[in-house]
Amino acid sequence: VEIKHGRIAMLAIAGYLTTAAGVRLPGAISNSEGLSFSDIPAGFEALKNIPGAGLFQLFAFVGFLETFVMKDSANGAEPGDFIGDFRNGAIDFGWNTFDEETKLNKRAIELNQGRAAMMGI
Repeated sequence: VEIKHGRIAMLAIAGYLTTAAGVRLPGAISNSEGLSFSDIPAGFEALKNIPGAGLFQLFAFVGFLETFVMKDSANGAEPGDFIGDFRNGAIDFGWNTFDEETKLNKRAIELNQGRAAMMGI
């Protein structure tokens, strides 16, 4: 669970920094309310300004991914495999070419960066 929360926190930090820098998607977030992406502030203030239906869609999509898509057993994980390693066959970063010491080091780096992101967000 810690690795998953760390990855989410790292994405949250990247998203926060991007929106704090003023980068927004073009177009409207809600046509019915006449609200564009540029009208949404950065950080947690955004949650107050996103329409309720949009928040529902966001949480429903994340819940769907969590329940049906992002399961390690669905991706062919063996018992003892590191959670979240790419096993879907679509992307290969050469993980199997690393020796066990290098893999352990890279996993520790990701875990520590995730912990730092959780503290930062």
